[in-house]
Amino acid sequence: MTNPTTTTTTTKNIRPLSRYITTHSPTTNLAIFSSHLPSPMPVQEISDSAKAHFSLVYTTDTFPANLSNEADIPAYASYLSHPPGITISTGSVCRIVDIPPHATSPMHRTVSIDYGVVLEGEVELVLDSGQSRVLGRGDVAVQRGTNHAWRNVTPDGTEGEGRWARMLYVLLPAVGVDLGESLGGIGVRDST
Repeated sequence: MTNPTTTTTTTKNIRPLSRYITTHSPTTNLAIFSSHLPSPMPVQEISDSAKAHFSLVYTTDTFPANLSNEADIPAYASYLSHPPGITISTGSVCRIVDIPPHATSPMHRTVSIDYGVVLEGEVELVLDSGQSRVLGRGDVAVQRGTNHAWRNVTPDGTEGEGRWARMLYVLLPAVGVDLGESLGGIGVRDST
């Protein structure tokens, strides 16, 4: 399996991530950790103006998720080598996005309901109306199919170095967004 990984010119001063997938022991039916995939999460640099790093924590291609016979694990593994768009219209996406210092994403809209949680730093949510809010660690944005951008406004470190911000997103399919998807130049393929 290939994992698209590149680096930016800004030194990434935020720790690498791991994800741990659980399953059931086939002999005891007790909970165990799956050994199907390595725990370090692959990172994909997005080729847009922000140069954000996407880590695909987990995906499902059905909703509700089909956990029978571990059907979800190979489905997720296939997305690691062929990344989905921002959303999966028939399932769920859990993604961590690392935003370089002072970077702003393109304005974009998805046909989904997104829960965005700031894990590190400070991130400004900018709406196409001009309204904005600065979110700190632990703050949550509920993005309901509206046009928006993300800006890393984390204060520089004591040595003047820019600091990365990190967000966790859970994206679920939604209906009633009549405006459709608009990726605004984000360097990922259209959602399916």
